[in-house]
Amino acid sequence: MSQLTISQVAERAGLKPSAIRYYEQIGILPLPSRMGGKRRYDLTVMYRLAIVQRARQMGFTLDEIRQLFFGFRPVTRASERWIRLSHRKMAELDALVHEIRDMQQLLRKMMRRCRCETLDQCGKGIFTTNCRDSGV
Repeated sequence: MSQLTISQVAERAGLKPSAIRYYEQIGILPLPSRMGGKRRYDLTVMYRLAIVQRARQMGFTLDEIRQLFFGFRPVTRASERWIRLSHRKMAELDALVHEIRDMQQLLRKMMRRCRCETLDQCGKGIFTTNCRDSGV
């Protein structure tokens, strides 16, 4: 099996070599073998990078990706790992969607109702409305 240089891995994965070195540093990628002081990778690094990139596309953080690789017992199937982490990510995204809808509602309300001349006037209106809404 041919060994890949860091430049070849980076090019194939669409990443910068510094990203690959960072993934090694934080433990997402295993440390490569070295030949003549230079990093040499086998093809399996491309498989791991494919997982990392797909997980990033789905919104997983690097900590969550590290958990995907190392946060389970070694015998835990890949599908079970994905399912467990995906349930958590879906709950997080559902909460985020709810927050976004609340923000949109507030923005629409502000666009419809605000007729203030100054920010002080606007702040007074927000303050008095919040005081009434909170029962203060």
